[in-house]
Parts: sequence; C-alpha cells; structure tokens
Amino acid sequence: MSNPDAPVTLASFEESIARLTQIVERLEKGELTLEESLQLFEEGIKLSRLSQERLDRAQKRVEKLLRVDEQGRTRTEPFETTAGDDED
Repeated sequence: MSNPDAPVTLASFEESIARLTQIVERLEKGELTLEESLQLFEEGIKLSRLSQERLDRAQKRVEKLLRVDEQGRTRTEPFETTAGDDED
C-alpha cells in the first residue's frame, strides 16, 4: 500500500482529484503537525492549480468544437495540441 502522504507524480486529472481528496481528508482530521499540514496544503494548492489548468484547456477545446458560424451552423476548428494535453 502506498503512503498517502507521499507526493505522487500524477498523469491524469482524475488522479489529481483523487490525491486532492486524500489531502483534504487528512487535513480535516487535524491530527498532523504544523509542518505536515503545511506540506500537504502546499501539495494541495499545486494539484488544485494543475487541475484548473487542465479544466481550462478542456473547456477551450470544447468551445472550439461547438462554435457556430453566421448561418447558425456548428463548425469545428482545429486546435493545437501539446504533449501535456494527452494527460487529460
């Protein structure tokens, strides 16, 4: 079984959210030292920002796919992909 307090290299949005949930649960228990709490809080902030960035990228992709032209027709538009997009 893995250590729930160990920082994890995360490859997906779902894994980030799962780890963030673990962190919140640990912090809510209130059984950690101040230093442990700060370390988990810092990891949680990083995960939160990473997850928000991934959501923002996904939203932009969806918006490009759902654009409507002047005649009211849905039109698609190519979007740029990066290596990081494959993680979502």
